[in-house]
Amino acid sequence: MSSQPAQPSMTEKAIQGETIAQMRTLAHDLSNSIETVMQASYLLAQATLDDTNKRWVELIDKASRDAARINREIRDILRAHS
Repeated sequence: MSSQPAQPSMTEKAIQGETIAQMRTLAHDLSNSIETVMQASYLLAQATLDDTNKRWVELIDKASRDAARINREIRDILRAHS
């Protein structure tokens, strides 16, 4: 006798769909916030800064690029499951 995984109920599918939709909205909103940080970082980098502040701008720039990459990965996963 082979056991097959139980199929999700209609309610479970609806909840999963709602969760994915909410996650996509959050990922979109996060993208907007990350873009704002990236633009501010770019503008700061155009200013005349001392070495300490240049390092801070570089740190912000790298972190925002990492966050954007992670957010793209999340969006890819969500797209694959919708």
